[in-house]
Amino acid sequence: MRQLTINPPRLHPLQLEVANHPARFRVLACGRRWGKTRLGAAECVGVAVRGGRSWWVAPSYKVANVGWRLITRLALQIPGAEIRKADRVVALPSGGEVSVRSADNSDSLRGEGLDFVVLDECAFMRSKAWYESLRPALSDRRGRAMFISTPKGRNWFWHLFQQGQAGTTWRSWSLPTADNPFIDAAEIEAARAGLPERIFRQEYLAEFIEDGGGVFRGVMRAVDGDCWQDEPLPAHQYIMGVDWGKHSDFTVLTVIDVTLGHVCHIDRFNQIDYSFQVQRLQVLADKFQPAQIIAEQNSMGDPIIEQLRIMQLPVTPFVTTNATKKAAIEALSLAFERDEIRIPDDAVLIGELQAFESERLPSGNIRYGAPDGMHDDTVMSLAIGWSGMGGAQPYGDHITISMDNYKTRRGR
Repeated sequence: MRQLTINPPRLHPLQLEVANHPARFRVLACGRRWGKTRLGAAECVGVAVRGGRSWWVAPSYKVANVGWRLITRLALQIPGAEIRKADRVVALPSGGEVSVRSADNSDSLRGEGLDFVVLDECAFMRSKAWYESLRPALSDRRGRAMFISTPKGRNWFWHLFQQGQAGTTWRSWSLPTADNPFIDAAEIEAARAGLPERIFRQEYLAEFIEDGGGVFRGVMRAVDGDCWQDEPLPAHQYIMGVDWGKHSDFTVLTVIDVTLGHVCHIDRFNQIDYSFQVQRLQVLADKFQPAQIIAEQNSMGDPIIEQLRIMQLPVTPFVTTNATKKAAIEALSLAFERDEIRIPDDAVLIGELQAFESERLPSGNIRYGAPDGMHDDTVMSLAIGWSGMGGAQPYGDHITISMDNYKTRRGR
């Protein structure tokens, strides 16, 4: 193999630390102008110089052009390098190559084995680009990956960052703009003075803002380690919210202590057999004797609700439409803002609440849901249950909480 050398771009100490770290998967949450693109481009070309195949992947070709310009600038130093502008490919005499791709169509990322991939601004791309296309492409060559992005709330990039905080295969860094010694400190202070605090913290301090960009504000303020109950409290009233699992989703049963406004018990499982789900629900209902079991009716919920009615459980169907989901989610959001709710220190529930997001559609309507590749089962179970607290009407008339209702329907 022919020996190739290039003059790499000037890197500051933290860029060198990241470049020399042995972790197979590196996650960089960076402030603006920290130098993530320069570092990623240098590593892509370095892999190709050694005969490997590397990809630069961005949310769109417009975003990818920034990396492409740096990659071609480095390639021009190498005698015999072939720059195919139409295909955005650099082929080197070593047999290595660098390709620049867009993640807007994740299926187009399938097919080739890779030695290295950079996911640029990956917080702004769909997670399936990584999980379904790029991660499998690294398997046969034991390839490596680097994820570089400014934060965007608590989406899948945040989960990768959390994964990199513990372990050796994954490693993550929080890298504010000020860590780049080539950036004038006065420029950063000018940005601090001219930007809203939340934007500055995210874009320059590289912080994953708590509840940033999400629907539910004050989630961590509502966490109370003492609100979990394994047994019902005397004279307390309860409601249960049920979100049925579909395909790879989870079924979640959430019990709310109406007397205290506490989420006091959660049962989460991903077995979709009807009889199994009914048994789990009946065990929890027998224990807490909820005045109402508010259960999603859509899809597979319909036959299960019919079975619950035959068992004379106090079930009320929740028909999920854009309107009813919006009402339930906004009622729950308001409960967090007004400090009317307490939740247990449950990592899944907290993570899903913080990641849950809204999107304004071209029609002007708002769509609520989890970011691509994540779940919202605990959120929906809680929202469906909370709708019975008076903030939203799940189906028909407003629910009246009464323990006698449960005992009468159960024939007790």
